[in-house]
Parts: sequence; C-alpha cells; structure tokens
Amino acid sequence: MKQYSDDELAAILDKDIFHQISATADELGLECYVVGGYVRDIFLERPSNDIDVVVVGSGISVAEALKKKLGKRAHLSVFKNFGTAQIKTKGIEVEFVGARKESYSHDSRKPIVENGTLEDDQNRRDFTINALAICLNSSRFGELVDPFNGLYDMEDGIIRTPLDPDITFSDDPLRMLRCIRFATQLNFYIEDDTFNALQRNAARLKIISGERIADEMNKIMMSRHPSTGFDYLYRSGLLFIILPELVALDNVAKQNGRTHKNNYYHTMEVLENVVKSQVEKSKDIRENEYTLWLRWAALLHDIGKMKVRRWDGAAGWTFHNHNYVGAKMVPEIFRRMKLPLDNKMKYVQKMVELHMRPIVIADDVVTDSAVRRLLNDAGDDIDDLMTLCEADITSKNQVRKSQFLENFRIVREKLNDLKEKDYKRLLQPVIDGNEIMSMFKLHPSKEVGILKKYLKDAVLDNKVPNERAPLMQLLMQKAESMGLVKAAKDS
Repeated sequence: MKQYSDDELAAILDKDIFHQISATADELGLECYVVGGYVRDIFLERPSNDIDVVVVGSGISVAEALKKKLGKRAHLSVFKNFGTAQIKTKGIEVEFVGARKESYSHDSRKPIVENGTLEDDQNRRDFTINALAICLNSSRFGELVDPFNGLYDMEDGIIRTPLDPDITFSDDPLRMLRCIRFATQLNFYIEDDTFNALQRNAARLKIISGERIADEMNKIMMSRHPSTGFDYLYRSGLLFIILPELVALDNVAKQNGRTHKNNYYHTMEVLENVVKSQVEKSKDIRENEYTLWLRWAALLHDIGKMKVRRWDGAAGWTFHNHNYVGAKMVPEIFRRMKLPLDNKMKYVQKMVELHMRPIVIADDVVTDSAVRRLLNDAGDDIDDLMTLCEADITSKNQVRKSQFLENFRIVREKLNDLKEKDYKRLLQPVIDGNEIMSMFKLHPSKEVGILKKYLKDAVLDNKVPNERAPLMQLLMQKAESMGLVKAAKDS
C-alpha cells in the first residue's frame, strides 16, 4: 500500500472531472467529497473509473449543475426515488448522492434515510477501508478525512467495520458477503470481532435476495484464490445457508478401519487448480465468457457424492454415478441461487456430468474410440473439460498422479489430432435421421433412433469411414434385421 500526503492526493485528483465537480460544488456553496472504493483504490494502486461523490446537501443538484457545465460531453441520469444522480463522460462514471444517515427495520435491508453530515455518511459505511473521503472543495482540495483509521487497516491488511459489527451486519446482512468478498479479493484478514459478528448474524442472510447473493458469490469465485472466501463462508456459517450441498461434502465415513478422502477439501483443491490453470493460460482471464462457469463446475463437480456413497466390502467406499447425480442437482442449485438458467447452467451441468470421462480413459489404455466418443460428447467445450479433469487429479500418490497426467497428455494429443482433421465432419454420420425416415417410410420413432445410434457408434468406433457407401451398407443390414426393409416395400 502507498502512502500519500494531502498535497499528493490533490495532485492525483488533478483531473478535469474533479476540478469541474469542485467548481460546481463551490458555486452552490455545498461540501463535496469523493468517497469509498475510488479513494481506497488510490492507496491500493488499483485503477478505477467508477467515482462516488457525497454532497452535504443535494447530490442531484450538483449533478444537474455539472451537466450544464459539461454540455453534450456528458449524459445525466437522475434517480429521485433514491436521491442519487449519475454523470457519464469520456468513459468515466460519477455517482452523486447527498450525505445521509440511515436506520433499519429488522426484516428488511432497505434503510429509512434522512439527510445527514459527512460524519453520518461515513458512519453508515460498511468497512473502515471504504469510509475514507477526500474533499473536493477548492479550499480543502485533496484533504483526506479518515475518522476510523482506514489507512492503518489497509496497511495492516484488515477488514473491520467502522461501528459495532453486529449492528452493521444486522442492519444490512449483504455486508457479510461483502466482508468476505473484500477479504478474498484483497487478500486481507477479517478482524476477530468482525468475524465473530459474521457467525452471530449468519441467519440474517436469509432476508437477502438470491440475485444479490449470487452477485457477491460470483465476485468471490472470480478472485485469485476463491477457496479463501469459501473458508470464511464455511467457518462463519454463511455457506450452510447458501450452499448446504457443499457443506455436506465435509463428511468422512469410516468402515472396517477404511475411510475415503474429504470431498469438501478436495473440491477446494480442484477449484484452486482450475484457477491456476486459467491464470497460466490467459493474460486476461475475463476473455473467455465461461471462465466463471468453469469455476462453478469445479465447485460442483462432486456435489452428488453424498447421495451415492456406499460401502462395498471388496472395493471399499464407492461413489458410483456421482457425476450423473451431481449433474441433475445443478439446475436446482442454480434456480435457488438465482444463477442463470440458460446455456451457462447447461455448460456447468455438462462439465459435471462428463468430468469422470477423461479420468476413466486416462486410467486405462487410451484408445482412439474412447477419445472420439469423448470429443463427440464434449464438443467445443473439450478443452475446458480437460482443464477440469486435470485439476481433479489431487492424489498424494505421486506415481499414480504422474501416470494420470502422462495419459492425459496422450489424450490431449489424440484430441488435437482429431480437431485438426475437422472432428465435426468426421464424427457426424453423413446419413441423417431425415434420410432414414424417407428411405424406410418412417415417422419420428424409436426405430429411427436405433438406426441413427447404430451409424453413430460405427463412426465413433472407427469401424467404417464416415462415407456414404459403407454407412449405407451398414444401415441396410441393420434395417433388414429389424424388418424395416420389408415393411417399407409392403407399405
């Protein structure tokens, strides 16, 4: 963290937009401060274009007057119900709000708002590192106001509430997730009293909408070490409310002196492995729209294990078909958490269902047929699936782990060879369902499905080339055995 004097802060804020705000506030005779995350990120040396400005008085009036100064260069949006206004200009967003004090009822996070002083406004902030303010009025331009020693907390890497954490979290329970999110993103430590208040107030999270929870969870997931956030979520009790299915994985059974691995901590390791792989592969991990959702797939890949855990005297503990059971659980989890139910959910479901396939292949002789089938089922998501499966190899047996990874290398080579040969053309039989129905005078039916699968299996197993003549020969033989050729002639 970097330290700045008031003069140095004034130099950092020596930008046209801040001088325009300053002049506007002075003309209206109002105190004006830049606050919150923008100030915090100056000291953490993180770039930000989202600026929050608090006015002791009407924030809307300052925004409207500033719009007149900037003219067509700026776009003004006013939200009178919330007492806020927004100016957008040259890629910069400035949010204006009047200083206020808040009070809450027990069953809602929506506050009763009254006009207040700067001190009132800083008192209502969630954390000391977000309660800093820099004056923009010309007479005090660049002066830092830090009543809760947020700078010291930043320097020490501490997340702490300005006032009593029980009141802070009970008033607005979303702040509990924000607390963990900031600690995870910034690699900060949650101060003891603040963390203890998380535990005491965890049940209050139930009044928060799923959409708000999902937004914070996604930000935790997109941090460099999301398992840190899940450790806080678990120990605070919040994870029991958000994802009880994940908590259930922290259950190790013992039979005849034999135990299985702890699937919760294994899941955390897999999640970290996926993140590490993504970071190594891309300078900007946000380039791939499925970056976040592959992390969700890692988090949920073993979610079905507790439902299928069985003791087999010979084999020990088994989790047969946990991938299929887990895949069926994904839509309900996404629905409950208000996560998207579109292709992103289907992608996660697909990853969970298929995550055992490459492992099964890599645990045996790597055959061309198995690889072709894997590529057919995974399609364009094959690289993400391989990333997940490699991350899933967390065995402490280094010999077995090395063998898996070597076989994965062979699988990747065969996959790359197929992709170079245009796998979509190679793996989709040139005779489709419409032609089959036409040939044998069929409507959509079980028989059509059997014939399509027969041809598809022949292509995937490389029994015949994906060419019309050999496939037609196979098709006629199969149709003859099913009595379809005679039936078509008789009809």
